[in-house]
Amino acid sequence: LIFFEESGEGESCDNFTDLNLSHCFMGTSLYVRLLLYTRSNLDCGRELHHHRPASQPLFNLTRPTAFVIHGYRPTGAPPIWVDHLVHLLAEQRDMNVVVVDWNKGAANLNYFTAVSYTREAAYNLTGFLVTMQEGGASLSSVHLIGVSLGAHLAGFVGANLKGKIGRITGLDPAGPMFTSATAEERLDPSDAMFVDVLHTDMNSAFGLQGAHGHIDFYANGGADQPGCPKTIFAGKSYFVCDHQRSVFLYLCALNRTCSLTGYPCSSYSDFLEGRCLQCETFKPASCPVLGYDLSQWRETLLRLRQTRVFFSTTAALPYRKLNYRVDLVTWNQYLRWGVVYIRLHSGRNFTEVRIDHKRLRFEQYTSTRLLAQFDEDLQPVHKISMRINTGNVIGPRYKIRLLRIRFTPLERPERPLMCRYDIILEENMEVAFRPLPCSSHL
Repeated sequence: LIFFEESGEGESCDNFTDLNLSHCFMGTSLYVRLLLYTRSNLDCGRELHHHRPASQPLFNLTRPTAFVIHGYRPTGAPPIWVDHLVHLLAEQRDMNVVVVDWNKGAANLNYFTAVSYTREAAYNLTGFLVTMQEGGASLSSVHLIGVSLGAHLAGFVGANLKGKIGRITGLDPAGPMFTSATAEERLDPSDAMFVDVLHTDMNSAFGLQGAHGHIDFYANGGADQPGCPKTIFAGKSYFVCDHQRSVFLYLCALNRTCSLTGYPCSSYSDFLEGRCLQCETFKPASCPVLGYDLSQWRETLLRLRQTRVFFSTTAALPYRKLNYRVDLVTWNQYLRWGVVYIRLHSGRNFTEVRIDHKRLRFEQYTSTRLLAQFDEDLQPVHKISMRINTGNVIGPRYKIRLLRIRFTPLERPERPLMCRYDIILEENMEVAFRPLPCSSHL
């Protein structure tokens, strides 16, 4: 029988189970603990009794409750992010935050053993939620936040309770043993009243491909993350960096320093090509933003059933890029193909973007839409410079005439549009100009 340990009545704190590699080598059997944190005890966990949750006076069943569920722990060490996540969740609203500590079970060198324990741990957590419900708690006010393998564990709990859980958030759901799983064998939208998922490592052994929620956020396409090692010589970081980025992006979003807007699109390449920069579907709320509060988009997302949204990030905090929609009207005599470089200048500082995911076509009287994603938000913009590299290194330089160029800040609607009219560029040569207010009729 797997059970939950009851905490004592003393003032000592109950901490996350700290194991080491020797435990992992020998193997651990499943033992689940529930550690309660509230605004009254953010730095001192209190262990809950599985069958008598109300015996802990800090556990108020009338408050909403968020359960934080970690994933596979091959070293046995506590997750480095768990305390930070607890504090940030408590800042969102007055709630119970319960850390589901199944480190004994998750800490095994044999990953398949840990996978087998997710079902058993889910049954235990299901029983606890039923006891909460009998004590007056509403399942609709329960939010399960599962990381990696913990995302599927959350899905199993939700399925056990017939999808009556209020919300499940999956942070890069685990891929191994789940890539060919049916909806009943992994996290899926039917597991809760609302399911949101963030993908950061779909192209390696750790993350899960596809769409598994009412809304799926794909950071940088859901695969390779900026700043993560590209070769195996980086050691452990090469294997875990992309996968762990989901947690750090979510923490940043909860801290309200990121504001990562997701654009509904069929693919990341279409997003980068500027084909998916409108959000009329979600008006008047605009595009969904990663984070805790998705209430203003929830009704639309439930109606659409499954929505994929894409965004790009920088390599480090605060991760957010400054996105501009750039609309060009060209009038050059000769057809040219090229890569576009754009710089925004503010005083002596500048930020540059290279739009090179594919070579762009410039021909007579053609409208072209680009997505320009800058790593820095420089304000005010005093000057803009552009260069179109065509690769032509011999012969004369051809001229490219822009009848109009317009810059629209996508996530900053309060900022004015910037335009410039009738500019002549020589291929491979930079041209600088001061932006002007856009004419209302153009």
